[in-house]
Amino acid sequence: MITEIRDLLGARLSWVPVTQERRSRFAMLPEIVGAGRLPGIWCVPSFTFDTRELPAESQFEAWRKSFSPILTLTKPDDSSIGFRGKQVIWDLGCLAFSQIETDAMTFASEGGRARRAPPDHWTMTSLLYGRMGTVTPHGSFEGQAGEVQIHSLCRPFEGWSTKSEMLTLYIPRDFSAEVTQVLAASEFSTINTGMGRLFSDYLLALAKRLSMVNAAGVPGLAAATRAMILACAMPSGEQLRDAKGQTGTIMLERARCCVQRNLSDPSFGADRLRDELGISRTHLYRLFEQFGGVLRYIQRRRLLEAHSALTDPNDHRRVTEVAKQSGFGNGSEFSRAFKHEFGYTPTELKTGIWTGPRSRPTLALTDAVPEERFGLLLRKLHG
Repeated sequence: MITEIRDLLGARLSWVPVTQERRSRFAMLPEIVGAGRLPGIWCVPSFTFDTRELPAESQFEAWRKSFSPILTLTKPDDSSIGFRGKQVIWDLGCLAFSQIETDAMTFASEGGRARRAPPDHWTMTSLLYGRMGTVTPHGSFEGQAGEVQIHSLCRPFEGWSTKSEMLTLYIPRDFSAEVTQVLAASEFSTINTGMGRLFSDYLLALAKRLSMVNAAGVPGLAAATRAMILACAMPSGEQLRDAKGQTGTIMLERARCCVQRNLSDPSFGADRLRDELGISRTHLYRLFEQFGGVLRYIQRRRLLEAHSALTDPNDHRRVTEVAKQSGFGNGSEFSRAFKHEFGYTPTELKTGIWTGPRSRPTLALTDAVPEERFGLLLRKLHG
């Protein structure tokens, strides 16, 4: 499997520690405008946001706004001198990938705090240089160049990073059942084994070669990434035993599966979910509090299902059919909720899609101001 992945990327994966002196080898990739169009080919959609294009006194606020869907950044003592931050973001359809160059910062997750539920994703981050530390209610950990750190965006944590450059993969919780099991057991940890470094190599090869990947190859790239996660992020036996002891985590995963099975049933709600799980209302509320509540979570899953169908070029159902089969009995209610969630209507999405891969960016993503694109991409991300 590793050989097949290496062949897919066309690169030898040999890890070399990255120091700040040698960082020129990993300079930020050039900006790819819109869908990164080459003659006759639609490349992987990509966007770039660089604070250096803004006045010094506005740079930090713009950087903070870009990350606001998932993190709250602490304002530095003197933001008038400027804040250097650059992010290249690739839309891989069922995954998102970014290369980030940033000044030192401190941050806190939106998980469990925001009125609007944060993206229900994991991140796998590999530092090219610098250090990053994380503090959770259950412990803390740090990471350096060549190591992979795993975070859950829907859970509370705080952290810091030095001036650094990093590669981050964003993985929705429904990307793969097997990946869900692995990352749930490994979240809030650092993978500093040889296999973890192999995954760092893979992310580096991905960043260097994505600009040359035809968008038609994205599904294969997603499959290769899934294989790499399973091969390199498999937790230790001790971590798996600890995870099995976390009854709240197990119950939450049972609840997610139950919701997914019943998305097309408009009568399915909190009471049915509670009955199927055999738990109290209070327990159910606590499980989904971090997502904005049970009903909010169910509605968002339905909207993501509908979004996935409407961006699938092989799905020829009308918008009204998609709405009904996604659990919405009322078309007007569906359109209002969809626009509130994604910023555009189902009809705009359906009629604006090209015949190419579903990962092509939507009009709303393309037209958004640079510091808002990251949040829009994470909201539309769906495995």
